[in-house]
Amino acid sequence: MSTPVGPYTPIVRAGDLLICSGQLGLAASGPDSPGLVAGGPGPQLTQAIANAAALLASHGASLGDVVKTTVFATDSADFPVINDAYVAAFGEHRPARSMVAVAALPMNAAVEIEVWAHHPA
Repeated sequence: MSTPVGPYTPIVRAGDLLICSGQLGLAASGPDSPGLVAGGPGPQLTQAIANAAALLASHGASLGDVVKTTVFATDSADFPVINDAYVAAFGEHRPARSMVAVAALPMNAAVEIEVWAHHPA
């Protein structure tokens, strides 16, 4: 898990829900400096989902507990590659999902994902 890039909590429990703040495709690129993975929106979403999965795991949950996601993308034309990465990560599990085109994302990321999971404490 990487350090947040802003003043927020990466994951919060609210009753039986775990809410992950928006995750970018950050992977450690050096001893103390995370960077975006190379390759554009597909690999970035794959890494962002892996980052969310690590946050969920820190609370005993998994991607199978996810009930809702919101994907933010800087180019809606990237939907096919984003969708492929999403399906590869979630498999047959189909949480409710929204995708929103945005003008820009932190660190010039191409994609970001917010995740909500149902996992009783």
